[in-house]
Amino acid sequence: MLDDDAPRIRSYPREVRVEVLTREDEDLIHRRSLDILERAGVSTTNERVLKLLAEHGQDVDLEAKRVRFDPAFVEERLAMAGRTFTLAGREPDLDLVIDGERGYLSTDGCPADVLDLDTKRRRPGTKQDLMDLTRIGDALPQVGFFWQPVSANDTPVPVRPIHETHAQLVSTSKHIQQMTAIDGFNAKGILEMAAAIAGSTEAFAARPFLSNFQCAISPLHWDHGPLDAMELFAKAGMAVGICSMPLAAASAPVTMAGTITMVNAEVLSGIAILETLSPGADAFYVGYPTTIDLQSGALNPAWGAEETFAQMANTQMARRYGLPCTATCMATGSKASDWQAGVQSMLMTMANMLMPADMLTGVGSLDGDNVFSAVEMLLDAEIYDIALDWTNGFRISEEDIALDVILEVGPGGHFLDSEHTLTNMKEIWRTSLMNRRNWDAWEAAGRPDPAVAAEAEVRRILAEHHPEPVAPEIATELQRIVDAYQAQAVSEAS
Repeated sequence: MLDDDAPRIRSYPREVRVEVLTREDEDLIHRRSLDILERAGVSTTNERVLKLLAEHGQDVDLEAKRVRFDPAFVEERLAMAGRTFTLAGREPDLDLVIDGERGYLSTDGCPADVLDLDTKRRRPGTKQDLMDLTRIGDALPQVGFFWQPVSANDTPVPVRPIHETHAQLVSTSKHIQQMTAIDGFNAKGILEMAAAIAGSTEAFAARPFLSNFQCAISPLHWDHGPLDAMELFAKAGMAVGICSMPLAAASAPVTMAGTITMVNAEVLSGIAILETLSPGADAFYVGYPTTIDLQSGALNPAWGAEETFAQMANTQMARRYGLPCTATCMATGSKASDWQAGVQSMLMTMANMLMPADMLTGVGSLDGDNVFSAVEMLLDAEIYDIALDWTNGFRISEEDIALDVILEVGPGGHFLDSEHTLTNMKEIWRTSLMNRRNWDAWEAAGRPDPAVAAEAEVRRILAEHHPEPVAPEIATELQRIVDAYQAQAVSEAS
């Protein structure tokens, strides 16, 4: 059972900096990123953005729908990005300050499927699943903010992002990072709901409890909708991330250096566009490089050193630019909460605590982001706790060395009943899910797996935890907005 005295959100320190790139490496990646944007450029189907960039002196080919960037322009736009902001919660004590000092963990997103708690089978996620998973995360101090942990497959595709945001707005008071709205229509509906909760568009802009990120399509393409959405969200006061998710050997070079550079170039292109659409917008860097399985051509579920190194390297590049950033820390390729899941989740989490981003994501996913598991979410939260306590470190002081206590106990004694032990015993990390029984007791209990304890905790939270609700009149207005946008989408489709 979770500690009732635990803080509502557990953050990690960002002063740790174990670098995987030299200064020469950083400079080379930066120069080659600018070369890519100047010589190859990026394509986009958004003609309005192409024309705007042409007005700003960039080399635009409207027929080919391609823009090549002047390196000086990219540097100029990069300098304009807002770098310090708050990911607000609906309650002020859930605010997450993004200023380079502390970092926060999120659920993963947005798998199509969920692992059913009762049948233990994979099935398509629903809006109710999204509400339940968000409610579980609302109860966990390890989860600082939310991506959409599963797709609401039972809602109409044209308005699914609005439904998914609605599901989370009524299920948590924590910050929500919207990642599925990739067009202006859904962005407008989401912003209407945000204004309804905040009281006005101005009130929401003052305390945005939503943020967003938009993804390039590797290699080097921006679709029409994401650029419209990023502009709307940025002008509403939301922080907007620029995401690159290439697959080495498929949508990026097979080498890690090439993949890291591809990520960097795509992120810089997005920031240049964002800061042209909305100068001064708060921005963050989202680098999600990975590899393919060269036998199947699919995403590699057995990832290891390459993905770990690339994540740390792209975080280091974001730090070079002074940009807030996001990295994944879990999202195992395993199909179950097993040895592989534990190894991959701990490997990536510990690595990302050595070069920590402002935001870490991935808690709860299986099968390489294809399936979300409430049980895995609890197990991943425990992994995060271990890594967080290790990164926070331990005090070394006269009081903590406790020389007087050692001298008092002396040879052959024990410290079990000393006042020092009673005062400080809660500082030792204690598992809530890993098995603590001795061998005989474990055998007598039927050899339980930690996943069994995690499932019991999931069921307890679902039975007992009730997030702060929105006011009834606001709930009614949110439903009205959802229904209105759904009706409009159906009408336009017919």
